[in-house]
Amino acid sequence: MHRSSLLFKSCVALVFLVPVVATAQEKEPPTFVYATYFECDVSQQGRVDDIVKSAYAPAYDAAVEAGTISSWGWMAHQTGGKWRRVLYYSAKGIDALVDAPESINAKIDESSPSAHLFFDEICNSHDDYIWQVGTGSKGAGVIATERGKVGMSVYFDCDMSREDRADEIVEKSLGAIYNRHVTAGGLTSWGWLKHNVGGKWRRVATTTATDVKTLLAARNAIFAEVNENAKSASDEFNSICGSHQDYIWDIEHEVP
Repeated sequence: MHRSSLLFKSCVALVFLVPVVATAQEKEPPTFVYATYFECDVSQQGRVDDIVKSAYAPAYDAAVEAGTISSWGWMAHQTGGKWRRVLYYSAKGIDALVDAPESINAKIDESSPSAHLFFDEICNSHDDYIWQVGTGSKGAGVIATERGKVGMSVYFDCDMSREDRADEIVEKSLGAIYNRHVTAGGLTSWGWLKHNVGGKWRRVATTTATDVKTLLAARNAIFAEVNENAKSASDEFNSICGSHQDYIWDIEHEVP
């Protein structure tokens, strides 16, 4: 991954303040996602896409093949706020997530020593988040199900004292509606991510589809169904997570 976004001593220190406790049955560790959201020079951001494709992708693809990480992706801004690109990878458990960059960065440096320097010149500011994968289509969230070519991410600012209740509402009330739209084919996938380390956004709802028009049509149909069949649950959710930021992304590269 982009060197400066993965080797944050301050961020890594915070990670270990959040314990992951194994059960007596040695339950499989949850999936975590490390996402870096970049602000870039718009006039040159296409060059960064080329750098990721030629220098980063082979190293990340090899890490997925080796089992070092579970997945990774590169997404390009289409509609939304200041973030222009997103580089993410996922792994089972915090330890695997934190360990992964060492081998990946070594491969990038070996094959393309100057890649990160050019990258930094174009995308010289970023925000980092670690998310824990929650519920979603097929019960596994955004990582474990096939996704479309276009995605929407809704980043929520939530009342921390009640955000667990928001998770429950999504899982038990709203999730069934999203699942129906995946089954019907309007959405390709949906997912729910929970804040572990990072900035102010506490939760992320993701949806993907084959194209933007299909994505927006599915969103409007879901809103109508929620208002008709789950308005009380939606109202309670909105009282907990009262503000948000929408982004639409072109999913440029994703493995698997």
